[in-house]
Amino acid sequence: MKKSRFSDSQILSILKQAENGVPVPELCREHGMSSASFYKWRAKFGGMDASMMARLKELEDENRRLKKMYAEERLKSDILKEAIEKKLVKPSRRREMAQSAVSEKHVSIRLACWMFSISETCYRYQAKLSSENAEIADWLIRLTHNQRNWGFGLCFLYLRNVKGYRWNHKRVYRIYRELELNLRIKPRKRLVREKPEPLAVPTAINTSWSMDFMHDQLEDGRSYRLFNVIDDYNREGLGIEVDLSLPSERVMRALNQIIEWRGAPAQIRCDNGPEYISATLAAWAERRGIKLVFIQPGNPQQNAYIERYNRTVRYDWLAQYLFGSIEEVQEYATQWLWTYNHERPNMALGGITPQQKLAAVA
Repeated sequence: MKKSRFSDSQILSILKQAENGVPVPELCREHGMSSASFYKWRAKFGGMDASMMARLKELEDENRRLKKMYAEERLKSDILKEAIEKKLVKPSRRREMAQSAVSEKHVSIRLACWMFSISETCYRYQAKLSSENAEIADWLIRLTHNQRNWGFGLCFLYLRNVKGYRWNHKRVYRIYRELELNLRIKPRKRLVREKPEPLAVPTAINTSWSMDFMHDQLEDGRSYRLFNVIDDYNREGLGIEVDLSLPSERVMRALNQIIEWRGAPAQIRCDNGPEYISATLAAWAERRGIKLVFIQPGNPQQNAYIERYNRTVRYDWLAQYLFGSIEEVQEYATQWLWTYNHERPNMALGGITPQQKLAAVA
C-alpha cells in the first residue's frame, strides 16, 4: 500500500486550519497537495484527534491482515481438499502436489511445502537417473525369469555376495518394486506347538551329514525317487541320486562315491525308512566308523537341515518341470546342484553360498 508523504499530525493540522477559516485552495498551494486529497482527508478524519486517528489506522491494518489470512486459509483449504482424495505417502508424490499448487494456484513455495509436509530441499530436488539403474533392472529381470521362486532377498544377496556388486539394498529394492517383480506372500495358518529342542550346529565340515528321500512322477506317470545328501555345516549339497528304485545297496554306493572325494563324516542323520534301518547299511556304517543318528518317528523337525534343503529342491526346479526320463532328471539335478553350491545365496549362512562358506573356513 502506498504511504502518504504527510504524517498524521500534519493532516490534522491542515484540517484544523480549514476549520479556522483558511480557504482550501490556499492550503493546497501552501502544502503542495491537491484539493481531492484534502476532501478525502476531511471525509475520513474530520472531527478526530490524534489518538482516534491512530486507532483508526490500527483497525485498518488489522482488517487488512485478517482479510489476507482468510484468503490464505481459504486457498489452503481448497488445495488440501483436492489432495485428500489422493494418496500422499511418498515424498515424490507430495513434491508433485506441491509443484502443482505453486503453478496452478499461484501459492508461494514456502506455503506449498508447509501444506504437504516437505522441505524446500525436497521441493527443488531433481532426480538424477543413473545408467546403473538399467543394469540393475536387467539383472533382476534375468534372475526372476531363471529363478522364479527367488524373492528380493535372494536376488540382492546373489548380486552382492556372488557377483560382487556393491549396490545399496534400498536402491535395488526400489527398482525391484518399480518392475513389479515382488512375489505374492500367502499367509499361513500356523498351529501353536511346543518349541522343539534346537539342532546341534556343527563346527566343521564332515562333522554331521543328513540324508533323505523325495518322490515325484515322470511324464508317463511313473514314480521316481531322489536321494539327497547334504553337509550340515555349510548346507552344501553333496549329491542327488535319481532312479525308480533306491534300495540300501544304491544308498551305500552313492555314499561311497561322495566319501571318495569328500571324506567320511563322523555321523549321518536320517529318518527311520526301511533303507536306513536295514542291517546292510548298519554293517556298512560300522565298517566305515560312521554313526547313524535316527530321528524319532513322526518328528521330521529333528532332521530340519535336509527337510529345508528338500523344500528348496522342490520349489526351485522339481515342481516346475515335467521330465520324460530318469536320465533327464539326473542331468538337470546335477546342473542345479552346482548352481546351488556355487551361486545360490543361503539365508542360513548369512547370505553367502555354501562354497563361499567352505572357502572362508579353509
